[in-house]
Amino acid sequence: MHGPATSGWLLMALCAVTGAYCLLRARSGSGEERRTARAEALMGFGMAAMAVPAAVVAPPAWGWALYTVLFGVAALRALWFSRRSGHHLHHLVGSSAMVYMSVVMARSGGAGHGGHASHAMAAAGGVPLLTGLLLAYYAAYVLRSGTRLIPVPATAAGGGARAGGLSSGGLSAGGWGARPELTLACRLTMGIAMFAMLLTL
Repeated sequence: MHGPATSGWLLMALCAVTGAYCLLRARSGSGEERRTARAEALMGFGMAAMAVPAAVVAPPAWGWALYTVLFGVAALRALWFSRRSGHHLHHLVGSSAMVYMSVVMARSGGAGHGGHASHAMAAAGGVPLLTGLLLAYYAAYVLRSGTRLIPVPATAAGGGARAGGLSSGGLSAGGWGARPELTLACRLTMGIAMFAMLLTL
């Protein structure tokens, strides 16, 4: 990821659009769905802020401490709500990964962020085992999310789709905030972005 700032802007734009869509989802659905959408919006906007190329907008010295506190609170919230929904465990991993990256960047002196401080992050080091575990988790998450987006043919008997996939003709007819394929695509985008950021540690 070290190189032109274009890749940083692209990553920032993808994460910001994902966060905006999650806010749109938070306006409808059940209480649990709204909580999940708000948590994903926070993650999307947080990752977008981290992805801004440091050569263009240098983060303030206190910025990494703010990320650490913000996502530390988000991790505790995800842990609390994981009693009701297993998906909050994924939010717990994501928030913890954001705290981890913030701490590593604070140790590096905040020379860069969002995957554009390869040398600074390498100097800061991180914990190789922890970084490797997070990379393995997000690689598996991305592959799983990607396979769930693959359309499957409707069965002749029930006219439905295989569990876990989307029907080839079955894109949701609901509003933009209630389309399961867009929700999956947003989660896939954030998983790929997190994987890319972790690669630089």
